[in-house]
Amino acid sequence: MNAPHDENELIQRRHAKLAALRARGVDPFGSRFPVTHWAGRLTGLLTTAREEELKEVGPVSVAGRVLTLRHHGKTCFATLRDYTGTIQLYARADQLGEEYGLFTDLDAGDFIGVTGELFRTRTGELTIAVKAWTFLAKALRPLPEKWHGLRDLETRYRQRYLDLVVNPEVRQLFRLRSRLVKELREFLDARGFLEVETPMMQPIPGGAAARPFVTHHNTLDLDLYLRVAPELYLKRLVVGGLDRVYEINRNFRNEGISTQHNPEFTMLEFYQAYADYGDLMELTEALVCHLAQILLGSLTLAYQGEQVDLTPPWRRLGFFDALAEVLQTDVSPRTEASRVRQLAAAAGISVEQDAPSAKLWKGLFEKLVEPTLIRPTFVVEFPIELSPLSKRNRDNPALAERFELFVARLEVANAYTELNDPEEQLARFKQQAAERERGDEEAHWLDRDFVRSLEYGMPPTAGEGIGIDRLVMLLGDLPSIRDVILFPQLRPETES
Repeated sequence: MNAPHDENELIQRRHAKLAALRARGVDPFGSRFPVTHWAGRLTGLLTTAREEELKEVGPVSVAGRVLTLRHHGKTCFATLRDYTGTIQLYARADQLGEEYGLFTDLDAGDFIGVTGELFRTRTGELTIAVKAWTFLAKALRPLPEKWHGLRDLETRYRQRYLDLVVNPEVRQLFRLRSRLVKELREFLDARGFLEVETPMMQPIPGGAAARPFVTHHNTLDLDLYLRVAPELYLKRLVVGGLDRVYEINRNFRNEGISTQHNPEFTMLEFYQAYADYGDLMELTEALVCHLAQILLGSLTLAYQGEQVDLTPPWRRLGFFDALAEVLQTDVSPRTEASRVRQLAAAAGISVEQDAPSAKLWKGLFEKLVEPTLIRPTFVVEFPIELSPLSKRNRDNPALAERFELFVARLEVANAYTELNDPEEQLARFKQQAAERERGDEEAHWLDRDFVRSLEYGMPPTAGEGIGIDRLVMLLGDLPSIRDVILFPQLRPETES
């Protein structure tokens, strides 16, 4: 980018131009402009049109941001961009009169509205011959230089508006994200799921092992918590007879920031009555493959140098089988706590004397297994202690009927057969409450109303959460969650 003193000089020049415009009675920040055509659509539709076809279109009115200007004495070429693409403008002094000087004095970044006729230059480029134009907004700061662009990551995240202006691949990414969400909705709607909304401020945070953000309602004099997950509310709806529900929701977790974590993020969460986690594996395969086929045109994707084949069926891998493979020793829920602590310490995991085995298993899995999961893999049968809302495995009660989906080392989804026994759910909640008393700030809270809802009866149900941000990372081949969130959380900007 320009050096600070150069940029300050450019800003001063633009302010001088702003004052000159106002002195001439020109409104530098105009009002409504009657757009009749969009730049990118014109160039797309008329790329091969003959001159007589262009004349039949008649006068067109377009509006957008000026990107470049090229002066040639009494003529001037400019490039204008709107949200659909770009088109070339051609202005002549004998056509515009006094307005020509104002046109040539435009800066890159200014917004204008233009009316004119279409023609093709000698090089074959579709162009608008400007008959009339008007100021719509004067840009008082210069855009980054064309060849250097905007490369500093923090500046890009902090000034996303500028990132979108100068980096076309970023605009394309967020169009991809929008299409992905649209396809998710259509996929689930077609299978009889109902989209719903649940509270974002909750008296009891539940549905995930996470530390919540706290706020306060003044009128009720009540502490409330930003949602960490919509799970317990969505399952209440299944109790109420809405057998297939989903929500594309914003969640908030007061925890660390990393390439895979942002305090505010987007999830798809859905629940299906009369199903189990095996049914959701099949549904998840179909959903992700559908998205890849629609958005990428292929079931093979490249992610950060790895080629990933999404062709089903995907691998099913037991939690303890995966650990046994990387540890090169047999392990199971029955492995003695002292042995688990020994294995964790050997792997470089901080071990507290009274740390529960399940927590150490989780640390071992995250450190040793997750980095190896490149091809699509359903990791199944987690320790029941790590799954307080999940049903026990029918063959081994020490395990949960749960899976996590990993693709290219990213955890994309988490699902389980839902626990619908109110007495066991209450006991699990009490166990979690005891862990909170011992200092585990991520343990589940005891939600007695949710238990009461289960006492009215919830049918056998399977539920799943899919990280939309991580799906976009995967399909967009991007290494950081900040790349796929328009305005990621950052430290406050320091004054220079």
